[in-house]
Amino acid sequence: MFSKQVTDSKTFQWFDERLEIQAISDDITSKYVPPHVNIFYCLGGITLVCFLIQFATGFCMTFYYKPNVAEAFTSVEYIMNEVSFGWLIRSIHRWSASMMVLMMILHTFRVYLTGGFKKPRELTWITGVIMAVLTVSFGVTGYSLPWDQVGYWAVKIVSGVPAAIPVVGDQMVELLRGGASVGQATLTRFYSLHTFVLPWLIAVFMLLHFLMIRKQGISGPL
Repeated sequence: MFSKQVTDSKTFQWFDERLEIQAISDDITSKYVPPHVNIFYCLGGITLVCFLIQFATGFCMTFYYKPNVAEAFTSVEYIMNEVSFGWLIRSIHRWSASMMVLMMILHTFRVYLTGGFKKPRELTWITGVIMAVLTVSFGVTGYSLPWDQVGYWAVKIVSGVPAAIPVVGDQMVELLRGGASVGQATLTRFYSLHTFVLPWLIAVFMLLHFLMIRKQGISGPL
């Protein structure tokens, strides 16, 4: 993978002695790809690319977004109308979010139809299902952040759903909202979940998911 000029350099050799870069490179490039693999097996990778786009564009918007009920909507308007290319970054963030959910659904169907959930890949399937739930959670929490009429009522409805659970339902609603009603505490919690908790969780499960795929290989054809 690396040219002879690079591998002969003292800098490369110094890093290679400590990190075994050449061995890792040889392992990656020599990995066998089954002949039945086609474009439908790329849906998981496309989902990953969408997540990376989400991460990058979302990070950019955190410089201008204000998680405050009085200023959230105004800050989103500022991003769209005043920040250089802010409209483009937010639009990419929104559209790639929809694309990520679509690719995740198609990837799940492909894995199920090709039996990718069967032995010995049960744990790979479980981590994938957890990531699917986290992806939907991204959508639910992100939908509320503009704190417009749509976002506010979406939060009110979604956070009120657990009330139907016997015994602990009301406590779960209060935990989600940060109080008896939807307000500043709710926005703060949804913002924290969207920008900190969920990205870390999905990154951990992605790592586990990819390591198991790497270890067990790609599932067979239909």
